[in-house]
Amino acid sequence: MKNINFNPGLVIILLLSMFICSCGSNHNFDASGSFEAEESVISSQAQGIILRFDVEEGNVLESGITIGYIDSLQLSLKKEQLLAQIEVLRSKKPNIPTQLASLQQQLYSAEYEKIRITNLIQGDAATSKQLDDINSQIEVLKKQIEAQKSSLRISTMGIDKEVQSLFIQSKQLEDQIYKCRIINPINGTVLTKYARVNEMTSIGKPLYKIADLSNIILRVYITGNQLSQVKLDQKVTVHTDDGKGGFKTTEGTIIWISDKAEFTPKTIQTKDERANLVYALKIKVKNDGTYKIGMYGEITFD
Repeated sequence: MKNINFNPGLVIILLLSMFICSCGSNHNFDASGSFEAEESVISSQAQGIILRFDVEEGNVLESGITIGYIDSLQLSLKKEQLLAQIEVLRSKKPNIPTQLASLQQQLYSAEYEKIRITNLIQGDAATSKQLDDINSQIEVLKKQIEAQKSSLRISTMGIDKEVQSLFIQSKQLEDQIYKCRIINPINGTVLTKYARVNEMTSIGKPLYKIADLSNIILRVYITGNQLSQVKLDQKVTVHTDDGKGGFKTTEGTIIWISDKAEFTPKTIQTKDERANLVYALKIKVKNDGTYKIGMYGEITFD
């Protein structure tokens, strides 16, 4: 067996190299946490069978586009039925001038007869009783016309109210039919898909989860001693692992500071490891596609 020569100088060099490497790998930070996004769960606004649903996890969707629809056949048929009922009711509305035409003609004839009798009385060819009779007949006809007008108005108003009620119901059905369309409300990336085509859905049932990942949130925690160092809209430097043993840095903005202390989460490191209570911060970071939900990140105050 060969003897191995011990070289103290070489050992010292190796130890110094290890120390320098370990010092280079240390990274000072003021707070740490993980990335999250403002997620929105999009739910169904109608009940029925899903006939189309163009959504897959990872899809980037624009706000306002129609991505599917729910069966609305029965609602459409009910609306058509209501519209038909409205037309039937409208056809029953009385034509007031036509229905009063006969009485108006009788009144016109009676008034003409009154003029004739008045002229005859002046020539002693008629009696005052004839004039009284025709005056009575005219008054009766006027009252009949007013009564008929009142009856026809009441009938018309009743029909108009029924038509208005059915019209409102048809508008409600239009709204329900509109809500059978599945319209994406925000720009974002689909995180989770909860439903499939041909499945039954109901009002309030989740369809998919979406989040706008163009800006992502880093939630970090600081100690009470650090509160005086932060303020809203303050710029900070965000550090994340670049996968090559180094760090990728970018700028972030503090958009929220918790006003309540909480116990330090087990997965979070703080600058002062002895601290039991910490305060949460939300850092808004522009995302170039690098940052993912759940990724670990650290910040330093500028």
